[in-house]
Amino acid sequence: MLVSAAEMLKKAKAGHYAVGQFNINNLEWTKAVLLTAQENNSPVILGVSEGAGKYMAGYKTVVGMVNGMLEELNITVPVALHLDHGSYDACYKCIEAGFSSIMFDGSHYPIEENIEKTKELVKVCADKGISLEAEVGSIGGEEDGVIGMGECADPKECKAIADLGIDFLAAGIGNIHGKYPENWAGLSFETLDAIQQLTGEMPLVLHGGTGIPTDMIKKAIDLGVSKINVNTECQLSFAAATRKYVEEGKDQQGKGYDPRKLLAPGFEAIKETVKEKMEIFGSVGKA
Repeated sequence: MLVSAAEMLKKAKAGHYAVGQFNINNLEWTKAVLLTAQENNSPVILGVSEGAGKYMAGYKTVVGMVNGMLEELNITVPVALHLDHGSYDACYKCIEAGFSSIMFDGSHYPIEENIEKTKELVKVCADKGISLEAEVGSIGGEEDGVIGMGECADPKECKAIADLGIDFLAAGIGNIHGKYPENWAGLSFETLDAIQQLTGEMPLVLHGGTGIPTDMIKKAIDLGVSKINVNTECQLSFAAATRKYVEEGKDQQGKGYDPRKLLAPGFEAIKETVKEKMEIFGSVGKA
């Protein structure tokens, strides 16, 4: 059964580890993440961006697939199904479809409007036992066509949003989505520390987990980050394994063209990547 992410992240914050949000893109992705979580006895958050939701034929399709897998694969670890960077409208669609957690990304609105809309969603989510993530200060890089430069959030604005009754907060600390450029300045731990001091118990979220060096990840966890989002890294490892299979001509041997065979190496590569991340984040054995 899907659960809200609130409980798992409170535990992570108290225990100084982080739970990974792994974005799903199709059946292989979902199955790989769920099996890896079960094998490593780790809580997990399945992230779905609006673009991925559309690609997978809508939010109800995603909910049906995930719920079916939890049952058929006997998944007993805590699993949250989370809308990633949701617009105001998408939040309502996902609540209706049966998601157990949503992120409202109001970071592009003026702060007053971000606060108003977040306030309204806090009420709706609380009534339904759904966890809510909000964002302050846009995260850099490109996500579904939105490009930001990796700004640092204003700690006072973070506190204003945190105080509305949300469950966890994404704050820009110089992190970006996708691959990091050569001249990336690194995470701003000063900003993170200032935000953490004002928001106290609130679990903080680090978006753009791909390509941040391990020591920085661990330092961020020490400073209150309890949820780390990973997407690009799984895509890269899936693509590399698939490319290798085709370049070695395996799709032309026997029934190597069968999608179950063709996608198997990529599936295993996702599992590897997810396991590696869970070990770095410290969530293994924490379910």
